[in-house]
Amino acid sequence: MFTGIVEEMGRVLAMEHGDLHIGAGVALEGTRLGDSICVSGTCLTVTALDGTSFTAHVVAETLRRTNLGVLRRSDAVNLERALAYGGRMGGHMVQGHVDATGAVIDITPDGDGVMLRVQAPPEVMRYVVQKGFIAVNGASLTVAGRGADWFGVALIPMTRSMTNLGSLERGSAVNLEADVLAKYVERLLEGRAGGSL
Repeated sequence: MFTGIVEEMGRVLAMEHGDLHIGAGVALEGTRLGDSICVSGTCLTVTALDGTSFTAHVVAETLRRTNLGVLRRSDAVNLERALAYGGRMGGHMVQGHVDATGAVIDITPDGDGVMLRVQAPPEVMRYVVQKGFIAVNGASLTVAGRGADWFGVALIPMTRSMTNLGSLERGSAVNLEADVLAKYVERLLEGRAGGSL
């Protein structure tokens, strides 16, 4: 479980034979083999590490559902270590289970911030509500607007400088995870409609 509060930006060192090698600092503190690290919204298991980097194996299912397959050497990735029980919950409950990818369709200056508009597939949009949560590349954000196939979020200067969201361009693919609470509510309501829970 994660909070969507990105701890640092790591850098892709290499992707070879399904192994993603990432340079990091903060995300390595206290990290051991087998721990989970959220990499741009994707929960990955640490399979190797040293003082300056870690490795995670990425399987075909992960590559199909996320933007990790298009990463290149030196690309920035958002990193967050798993939430420790009793830790502070600064964002929202993020599982690191990417629902789908979306595409940036608009970036508009808004005061000292930026409004980011993302086109998303129906399997994500069904859970998007005004002022609700959504994780974009692993960052917990508040929905500031929505249409039939898009949602908007406001990025403050700190979010833009501390995450890879600040380097997005129109057409950039982003990992999306809808709020898991909405999925559970939907499932419970489906059970009631069928006459059982």
